[in-house]
Amino acid sequence: MEYRNVGKSGLKISELSFGSWITFGSSLDFEGIKACMRIAFENGVNFFDNAEAYGYGTSELLMGEALRDYKRENLVISTKIFWGGMGPNQTGLSWKHLVEGTKNSLRRLQIDYVDLLFCHRPDPSTPIEETVRAMDVIIRSGLAFYWGTSEWSAGEIEKARAIALQYNAFAPIVEQPQYNMLHRSSVEVEYAHLYGDGDAKDSHGLGLTTWSPLASGILTGKYNDGIQQGSRLSRYPDLAQYLTPETLGKVKALSKLARTLDCTVGQLSIAWCLKNPRVSSVITGASSPQQVQENMQAVRLKKSLTEEVMQEIERILGSGAHA
Repeated sequence: MEYRNVGKSGLKISELSFGSWITFGSSLDFEGIKACMRIAFENGVNFFDNAEAYGYGTSELLMGEALRDYKRENLVISTKIFWGGMGPNQTGLSWKHLVEGTKNSLRRLQIDYVDLLFCHRPDPSTPIEETVRAMDVIIRSGLAFYWGTSEWSAGEIEKARAIALQYNAFAPIVEQPQYNMLHRSSVEVEYAHLYGDGDAKDSHGLGLTTWSPLASGILTGKYNDGIQQGSRLSRYPDLAQYLTPETLGKVKALSKLARTLDCTVGQLSIAWCLKNPRVSSVITGASSPQQVQENMQAVRLKKSLTEEVMQEIERILGSGAHA
């Protein structure tokens, strides 16, 4: 397992990480969660991702119990704040909700601080200045070490950083976007000018912790013959937007390529994300310990993704970045 710096910060996280979206409390009970986290940890994963919105807090409660088996200094824990409840001040990125939401998350996780705290989405109803200053206070209070954004536009990230520089406040160091073979434009095009070399004082040095490397399971090939009852796409039909004849043709071609590399198309898809040097960590999920073990093999596969193989993948996907 390789450990990569988060942007230009000194924080090092495992190139593959483990997230709790959807599976914690639904596909996985507590014993299943403990088993999955243990397998991930034994394979070198030190970064575990969560959010107050996942399972309406249940995900954090379950992870918090599982975290008791580990030394805190061996782990990098993140959570995300935006959707905390139904009340008018229990959602969004106001100073009030960011502070209260963070404290509630820490209480559920049974820890004193998170290493990374994300603003889960941009909030058009709250001035970015308020959000930046609130996140600065949270860090200076010791509730988080670093902060970042998730699914923010490049312009919003730039504005947040400019405000932070203006007030001598802590700036966001990391973005958490969706990134996979079918969803590429934000990482490869929109954010391109935000990475920089990470050395210059005025460099953003933006890090990335990317999610959905398998495009909600489409890149595993499990939907090549249609959407099965009980599958993720059957429960979340809005995620099926990429399930088109063109996409299925690409997945079938990728599956054929994967067989020549003696791997699954899912492992190929995760390894492809890892080949991007801008990615600090690829967040993986799983509904069973067996899936965790399978996903971890993508680390070894990186070496097999030669320039020739990467060019073949580009030929299958089509030239240029995708929406």
